[in-house]
Amino acid sequence: MSDQNCLFCRIVAGEVSADSVFQDERCIAFRDANPQAPVHLLVVPRDHIESLDDAAQKDEALLGHLLRVGARVANEQGLFESGYRTTINTGAGAGQSVFHLHVHILGGRSFTWPPG
Repeated sequence: MSDQNCLFCRIVAGEVSADSVFQDERCIAFRDANPQAPVHLLVVPRDHIESLDDAAQKDEALLGHLLRVGARVANEQGLFESGYRTTINTGAGAGQSVFHLHVHILGGRSFTWPPG
């Protein structure tokens, strides 16, 4: 299922180009067009789910898959030694700007805690 007005659905469909680093039948991972770290990747499910709040029980395996793919692409980008941050923003107040569930993988620099 896709939303024709959704940027990430258009990337998944191949209508908008992205610098892809991984894809399979359930998701695609690509470099963020507005990176917030030296390495900033997005892991996006092929099916349109607006946010983490909209994920259903049937999506639990997919959510786990997105995180495992995030670890895989982080390690492929050389972040295994220095570490990386995995983030899902849910809602505009938390910084979600594209309303299609996605996992941010950020690395290549030090991060502070708490974030933001």
